[in-house]
This record gives sequence, structure tokens and C-alpha cells, in this order.
Amino acid sequence: MSNQAEQKVLGAASQATPQAAAPAKKPNRRVLVVAGLIAVAAIAAGGRMWYRSAHFVETENAYVAGHVHPVSSRIAGTVTKVLIDDNQYVKAGDVIAELDPFDQHVKVEQIRAQIASAETQVLQADAQVAQVKAQASATAAQVKQAEALLVRAKQDADRYGQLYTSQMKAVSKAELDAANAGRASAAADLAARKDSVTAAKAQIGAAASARDVLKAQIDVLKVQLKDAEQQLAYNRIVAPVSGRVGKRNLEVGQRVSPGQQLTALVQDNVWVTANFKETQLAEMHIGQPVHISVDALPGKEITGHVDSFSPASGNQFALLPADNATGNFTKIVQRVPVKITLDAADQKALAGRLVPGMSVIAEVAIGEASQVH
Repeated sequence: MSNQAEQKVLGAASQATPQAAAPAKKPNRRVLVVAGLIAVAAIAAGGRMWYRSAHFVETENAYVAGHVHPVSSRIAGTVTKVLIDDNQYVKAGDVIAELDPFDQHVKVEQIRAQIASAETQVLQADAQVAQVKAQASATAAQVKQAEALLVRAKQDADRYGQLYTSQMKAVSKAELDAANAGRASAAADLAARKDSVTAAKAQIGAAASARDVLKAQIDVLKVQLKDAEQQLAYNRIVAPVSGRVGKRNLEVGQRVSPGQQLTALVQDNVWVTANFKETQLAEMHIGQPVHISVDALPGKEITGHVDSFSPASGNQFALLPADNATGNFTKIVQRVPVKITLDAADQKALAGRLVPGMSVIAEVAIGEASQVH
């Protein structure tokens, strides 16, 4: 009985030993492949992130910028013609609109009439000056005549004085008195003639001054005429630059005032203003190449170059800059505007497609050498 039990135990042990010694099951090859691919992808992504962080800086806070010229009227008036339409391309000097010129025409004619009247008065003043000069010449001749009469009267008085003395009375006392009176009368007449000459010279000066005043008034009126003619020319509102019409606020019959914006002209040459964090500027330099992606043109990559850096952060140009001299100061990374110019080929190819205000993504290749343009 014991032998049979031992044989059963030995048989069970012999059967259990092969099962315990069986090798472990190998892992699934597909799982290993997937895990390997994930590890490779993670390494590649990490390597790409490291490479890009070391060689590129980018920002999504970037926009297309350009020259937008407001067009306004320089005078008040009523619109009689509108010669543009929305989004139309115009050249510098083209007439955009015309105002009613009646008021300016009236002013121009009024000033011209005033100039003609003043010029007639100048001619009259010239004639008056000539007349006074002639009178002065006649008075000067009379002075010479009076001087000659005075000399003769003095001689007569002296002769009569010599003939009528206490020892000799060759002439009567009445004749002596008459000679003295004639001398005094001749002297008075000479003085009067000289005063007339002085008065005539003063009249010449007054007439000449009046003529000069009229000429000065004519010069002032001519300046006013130029201004009035310029105001008349302002009735034709012209394009200051070449560009496309935008924001048109102009209709026939509209009453406009000086300085009122009527439309805006947008030039084709544009650039990108990218607001980079101040921590991204350390490796950025003027001339570095920039890769630009425009949201409105997916898949289209544009190239450009760093042109210049703003002289201050964007916060400094805000209407109400932040005051950091406070007790609750919190450090915030500031943004600095960077101007990026586009390559001429891209700008020409995308003329009319890139417009100010579009959102872009700017990526600066800090690892590449700067190229000064």
C-alpha cells in the first residue's frame, strides 16, 4: 500500500516538473514597434523644438501695415461731382471730386475790381504829383524874380538914403519913405515866395506818399487775389498720392467743411509690424531674414528682412501708459514693435492682395547671417 502511494507521488512530481520549467511568453512585436515609433517621434519633436528655439523666434502678434492717406477738403463747399468709386486705383494729381466754385469766383472778381480801382487812383496820384511839381517849379521861378526885385528895391532905398541926409536933401522925404517901403515889400514878397516853394515841396511829398500807399494796397490786393485764386483751385479735390480708394464718405450735394475726411488712399507698398516679446530681441539684428505666413493666404510663404526696431515699447505709445511707480507692481513682459520689410518680388506678386490690417505670423531666422539692405 505504501509502495503504491509512493509511486503516485513520484508520478505527480514527474508531471509537475516539466510544467514549472516551461519558458516565459515573448512580448508582442507590434507593441514594441509602436512604442519605438512613439519614442522616435518624441525625440524628433523635442529635437525640432530645441532646434527652432535656438535658431528661430516667432510671434503671432503681427500685422500688415502701410501708408493710409486721409483726403479732406481745404475749404467749405457743396460737392457737385464725385469722380471716384470704392476700391478704385487713382494716380497722384487725379481729381477726386469738385465743389461748387461760385463763392470763390465772386471773391476773385471782387478783388480784381479793387485792384483796377486802386491802379486808377495811382494814375491820378501820379498826375497830381506831376501837377504839384510843376507848381513848385513855377514858384521857384517866382522866388528868383522876387530876389531880383528885392535887390533892386535895396539899391533904390540905398540911393535915396544917400540923397536925403541932414546936409543934403536932393530928394524928398516921401520918396525916401517910398523906397524903404518898396524894399520891405520886396523882402516880404520873397519870403512868401519861398514859403510857397516849401509848401509845394510838402505837397509833392504828400502826393508821392499817397501814391506809395495806393501801390502798397495794390500789392496787398494782389496777394489776396492769389489766395482767392488758390481757394478757387481748392474746389478741385485731387489725390495727394497714388493708391486705392478706401472708406469713401463722399456724395453729390454733400456739404463739406475744411479738414473733413472724405476718403482715404492706401498705397501698394506695405510692410509688417511684428510685436515681439522683449525676451526675444537678444539675438535679433537688422537684416536677418524673416519668414511670413499670412492668415488670408494659407500655404503662401513670404520672405522679408528685419528693417528696424521701435524706439520704445508699445506700452509707451499707449494713450494711458502704465505707471510702474506703485506698490502693487507686477512685472509683465513688454512687446516691442519691429518693422519687417518684404522682398520686392513677393510685394510685387501680391500687390493688391496684402492690405494693411491683415494678421500674419512672423518668424525670424536668428541663426542666419544678417543681410543689410
